[in-house]
Amino acid sequence: MTKIAFIGVGNMGAGMAANQAKAQHQVAAFDLSPAALAKAVEAGCHAADSVAAAVKDAEVVITMLPAGKHVREVYAQQVLPNAAKGALLIDCSTIDVESARAVAGQAVEAGFRFADAPVSGGIMAADAGTLAFMVGCAEADFAAVEAALTPMARVVLRAGEAGAGQAAKICNNMLLGVSMLGTCEAFALAEKLGLEAERFFEIASKSSGQCWSLTSYCPWPGPVPAAPSNRGYEGGFLTALMLKDLKLSQDAAAKVGASTPMGAQAGALYAMFDGLGHGGKDFSAVLQLLRGKLDELA
Repeated sequence: MTKIAFIGVGNMGAGMAANQAKAQHQVAAFDLSPAALAKAVEAGCHAADSVAAAVKDAEVVITMLPAGKHVREVYAQQVLPNAAKGALLIDCSTIDVESARAVAGQAVEAGFRFADAPVSGGIMAADAGTLAFMVGCAEADFAAVEAALTPMARVVLRAGEAGAGQAAKICNNMLLGVSMLGTCEAFALAEKLGLEAERFFEIASKSSGQCWSLTSYCPWPGPVPAAPSNRGYEGGFLTALMLKDLKLSQDAAAKVGASTPMGAQAGALYAMFDGLGHGGKDFSAVLQLLRGKLDELA
């Protein structure tokens, strides 16, 4: 039984921590939200009074926090001064590359092994233990990182050294955001042209338009039963989170001088959708904006 400290058991962290407990690990959880912490306890975790208390005896520390500034603060002020020496530190937040590398440097200097390991898959995958992890860490540490993440994972992939996990996540989600918009535009156009959505899906899924956004996460209700489109666009990857990732991609592009016009356009469209009050819906719900049927979103 591995002693794990899990810091941040919100929408994503709740399922992740629960799967660590299901794997018979001893999980000390902490969150600023009493409701989130109570849910973690119901899932088999133990509640800690603070970050310091959670990490004190942990062999593995996993964090799932909102943004780079939170990761920097929590590690500098609470994790690094209090974690047991030799503990493996894994940050699963989606943050900017610079913050990930800065925290990694501080952790290594303090004598810890550290990995940035953002996830792909959304809330359902977090609950099911089928997330994809993109890891940035020293090659010698990857086996230990992979073992620690396995109870929560479908696949664990090493992207490179510190910060590479965040780079992979930012690029992957920019691609996802762009491809979903293309898929939604195609469905909206097919409808206007009198082509039935189900027939378009059948044809496109077997043609050159096939992509994950179409065949695994179809924005049109019906063709893919597991997709959030069949649940009122609830319980998937929130529009607000997609917007966060697209902002990270554009900030990163500006810093390195990369040209990402499609990523920029995707960010603008999701910002509009979020501004209209739909940030809490799955990002595939942008289909209804393109169809001109926002009134169909509850």
